[in-house]
Amino acid sequence: MARIAFRGTRVDIGGRALRVVRAGPEAATPLIVFEHGAFGCAADWAVVQEKLAARSLASLAYDRAGLGHSDPGPEPRDGRAINDDLEALLDALGETRPILLVGHSMGGLMVRLFALERTRPVAGLVFVDAVTPEVVGLPGGAPAIRAFGRILQVVGHGARLGLMVPVSFLTGNLIGLTGEAGSEKRRIHASSPHAHGAAAEVLSWPATSKLAGAAELPVDLPVAVVTAGAPAARGPLKALQEAPAKRARHGYVEHVTASTHANLLGPLYADAIVRGVDHVLNA
Repeated sequence: MARIAFRGTRVDIGGRALRVVRAGPEAATPLIVFEHGAFGCAADWAVVQEKLAARSLASLAYDRAGLGHSDPGPEPRDGRAINDDLEALLDALGETRPILLVGHSMGGLMVRLFALERTRPVAGLVFVDAVTPEVVGLPGGAPAIRAFGRILQVVGHGARLGLMVPVSFLTGNLIGLTGEAGSEKRRIHASSPHAHGAAAEVLSWPATSKLAGAAELPVDLPVAVVTAGAPAARGPLKALQEAPAKRARHGYVEHVTASTHANLLGPLYADAIVRGVDHVLNA
């Protein structure tokens, strides 16, 4: 079988490897670290990484265990296990710089939990249309999450039969990625192991929410919140998303009204994420 080429490299973290994509000058500090959402991968951040590299900022995106081009990790795949992997990855890379964490969707839970539990210096957080710990408690929240996890399991079985290949040309690149990153995103979207890895994370979503909601973020930690869509369209969710920035001494909120949950990361709207990073750096 021909080896599938992919961007970045695979880094051993102790008998298994995670795929990493780096951009920008290696010496720049802090290091901006991206967490993708459920069913996402490092490719999701290609546009944002390119924009930050043009500003001489260093960044790292990676596929979490079992997703994209990364090896599976031990279950359960909750936020604590995911952050253990990230710590191991940064150690394997010899990273000692402070990190600025950016989380999209469910990745918002991971970066919040990292800031709460880890001793590695965190320069700030950028939440990109991110899930908050309270979402699981909204009416219908927990059943919807369980249903999503089961759907991903079914998708994984269908992908084994090749059924996700045609689907990937319709839904595999809603971000609007181009070139190599766009092709990579569609391939991963059609992958059976990727779907099963995503399902394991989603089924641990309630446990991750509980961990991430166990304490408030420090008020001195700079926080930027960038959301998709108009506030009036998703009032209760928007209020939950804004809350970390409003509690922070150095908080920033931007609602990108014309964007969607996916294309907020793409060429049309990624500048809003860059503005959120700028806020944290300036704070």
